[in-house]
Amino acid sequence: MFARSALPPVIAVAAVSALLAGCTSTKSSGSGGKDISLVNSGKLTTCTHLPYPPFQSKQGKKIVGFDVDIVDLVASALQVKQEIVDTPFEGIQSGEDLNTNQCDVAAAGMTITDVREKNLDFSAPYFEATQALLTAKGKSFKSLADLKGKKLAVQQGTTGEAYAQKHAKGAKLVQFEDLALLLTAVKTGQTDAGINDNGVLYDYVKDNPDTAVTAEFDTGEQYGIAVRTGNDALRKKINAVLKDARADGSYDRIYKKWFGTTPKK
Repeated sequence: MFARSALPPVIAVAAVSALLAGCTSTKSSGSGGKDISLVNSGKLTTCTHLPYPPFQSKQGKKIVGFDVDIVDLVASALQVKQEIVDTPFEGIQSGEDLNTNQCDVAAAGMTITDVREKNLDFSAPYFEATQALLTAKGKSFKSLADLKGKKLAVQQGTTGEAYAQKHAKGAKLVQFEDLALLLTAVKTGQTDAGINDNGVLYDYVKDNPDTAVTAEFDTGEQYGIAVRTGNDALRKKINAVLKDARADGSYDRIYKKWFGTTPKK
């Protein structure tokens, strides 16, 4: 998703506090990451932006999802617990949250892009994605060309918005802060269609049969877990965990848990 919304500026006091907190960052308390500094001792702190099911969403008081389970593997390898912080997506993709030590990693259904790589260091890709079109059931919109003169919902700051700006000629783009607002706009007829990552849209239509995914656009996107620029020790650890997870079958088990099938080989 990845990714997603452009939101209000970070409060200066909070940023200063986060920077001060960064001065007391500690090494991982587990033997799995002796050379890895963490923002909070005994915890792997993850920045994400809710909701973005099935990658991350609230289930009661708990945050669950595909990304959550993947990062739990990293936390386990470091012999610490994962702690999740819900924060505006703009602070994630700009690198601000990582640079001010609000978190150690960012996992937010976030596509690896050249622009984002100027602000963050990404792990190896852990998920293949593309863009898709969501409409109310029975609508005839099967391409962006069909939406000329119509309203197309986009999520601010996302690759879906960028794709629509380039390819949805003649459509009126309507911006929304987060995925939930975008989905509601399509479902209630505020907009004629919406564009976002295929994974979240297919997850939505499972529980909302009055909507449908009518098209996919081959954008060849890949999600990555982000760390602060230059944090090579943690990035390499994440890559090692991802490699092991694919080898021992745990990646496939997590994938099937959230998507109902194993990934294409």
